[in-house]
Amino acid sequence: MRTVEVLLDEAADLAVRAAWRRLADAGLPSQARHRSPTNSPHLTLASCPELTTPIRWALGEAAATLPLPVRISGVVRYERPTSVLAWALELDSALADLHDQVWDAVASDSPPETLNPLHDPRRWSPHITLGRTRRTGAFADRRVPELLPAPPLSVQLVTLRSYDTETGALEMLEPRF
Repeated sequence: MRTVEVLLDEAADLAVRAAWRRLADAGLPSQARHRSPTNSPHLTLASCPELTTPIRWALGEAAATLPLPVRISGVVRYERPTSVLAWALELDSALADLHDQVWDAVASDSPPETLNPLHDPRRWSPHITLGRTRRTGAFADRRVPELLPAPPLSVQLVTLRSYDTETGALEMLEPRF
């Protein structure tokens, strides 16, 4: 599976990593525990089985819309198959347009059953993951958000990339002007 993600500007990256460290220091699940060099703060937009030529072409157009300013709207918790603590992003029209472009790109040349339904524009909740675990309710304590540094109010989404979940390879997706 190939993800399509967007990386954050340097200041936002550092702020997310500080939040990761605080969670880890408190003994909570944290993305800081993932020591892979590919582990970077990011926003996942979609995933698909492969990046075909038509998908790559359309993703190049999406990459050309970056950088894109977005606002962090607060802390959120999800209980999906995993427990997730994250900073939510405000879904304004520019972020919705970027996501729609990426979703349309991957959906244009992928079997529908291979697409993650949580990335569908009708269900997508933009967020930057701070911690994740299979342990249900891991972030249920109301004091958990107090452990986190204040998030930056504004973040720049700067680089589109893809991560291959099978090989671990990263690929920066270049803008097509």
